[in-house]
Amino acid sequence: MSKTDQAPAGRPGPGRIAAAWRSGPLGVPGFRFLTFGQFASTIGDYCYAVALPWLVLSGGGSAASLGVVLACYGIPRALLTVPGGSLTDRFSPRLVMLSADFARCALTAVFAALAASHVSSLAAVAPVAALLGACAALFMPASMAMMPSLVESSRLSAANAIYTGFYQVASMLGPVAGGVLVAATGPTSAFAVDAGSYLLSAISLGLISVSAAAPAPGTEPGDVPAPTDVPAAAGTAGGGDGAAGTAPGSVWQLLRQSRLLQILLVVVLSANFALFGTTEVALPALAHARFGADGYGAVLTCVAVGALVGALIVGKLGERFRPVTLIAGSLLAGAVAIAVAPFLGGLPGVAAGMAVFGVATGFDGVVSVTLIQRWAPPAMLGRVWGLLTLASVGSFPVATLVAGLLVRHLGPTAVFPISGALLALSMAYGLVQREFREFGAAPEPAPSEAMA
Repeated sequence: MSKTDQAPAGRPGPGRIAAAWRSGPLGVPGFRFLTFGQFASTIGDYCYAVALPWLVLSGGGSAASLGVVLACYGIPRALLTVPGGSLTDRFSPRLVMLSADFARCALTAVFAALAASHVSSLAAVAPVAALLGACAALFMPASMAMMPSLVESSRLSAANAIYTGFYQVASMLGPVAGGVLVAATGPTSAFAVDAGSYLLSAISLGLISVSAAAPAPGTEPGDVPAPTDVPAAAGTAGGGDGAAGTAPGSVWQLLRQSRLLQILLVVVLSANFALFGTTEVALPALAHARFGADGYGAVLTCVAVGALVGALIVGKLGERFRPVTLIAGSLLAGAVAIAVAPFLGGLPGVAAGMAVFGVATGFDGVVSVTLIQRWAPPAMLGRVWGLLTLASVGSFPVATLVAGLLVRHLGPTAVFPISGALLALSMAYGLVQREFREFGAAPEPAPSEAMA
């Protein structure tokens, strides 16, 4: 061993770091391309998140107008998620993501042109937002189904933690960049950065070849146990032992058969209804009134820092705790944090409360995504994620419209405790359901036992 490879006990040397890189998810070329491409895209997305409210609000629009624009984005995003999942299963996650990114690059460039021309009317902004929502509907289930095609099941948790870590770092950089750009030059440059980030993402996806996407020899993409309360997918491994059963005919049949999936849909739908109004309408309205664009960007950065910390903690905990315990505990803490955030005193108080909320999302993001990727039938993974994405974003249009009205009549501060209470109630509903409490708590039974 050379001196450069030696290191004191407990301190990794260059050799160990290189070995860990090669043996971990980052040793898979396709995973690196996906992660770095989405890192760039996320920075652009947060520039857009700062620019869009400022385009509407600074052009004379109200919080209600912002709610209408967000609803125009959210309605097609909700309606097309299940078709997006079907396209993912029929073609490939990579192809669907690539097509969506090229389209979003062009549409965000249109937003940059509108901002440069000082055009912010609903008639101009809403149709572009609707088309962007349609592209997002195609992209989201494909992106959630992509990971099992790049790394084997044993690496999924680590891959999701690393992916989430890069996402959160980008989430720290993006709001700061967006806030500085909007404060210095207006929203035009922030939209332009977002358009460029979609182009970078598309290029990185194009570099993922078939060979780069293949998992390690001796494994199969999605080689995971079948859901415990539905038949195993035909022709796929059930628990890795080659057992097979009759696959559900459609995602709707799977939904009818699986009590767990039904519960997950209710929890996801209600939790996101609780949060969208605050994060997408009340928070930017509060920041616009009190802190300015740079203050809003700082709050979003604090959320991202918290989420990164949450993801890192989950990585340290590994699988030593029951997944639902981590999810429920973190989201209940997040509900309290978001409820009290605007009452903690100025910008530092709001930032601190939202940072704790970010920790909760970091926990939930890694644990819940890995659970679903391992639970869903591999041949239906895109459609399962399409259905769950529908539950996630389906509440977006109504939630943002309701929040816009509440902000108009009660002010933005009142929306925060309402959202916290609704989030806590959604998690309480899940915890009283046996199937939810036991999700991922023990090795899955064989398909024959599940159907007995």
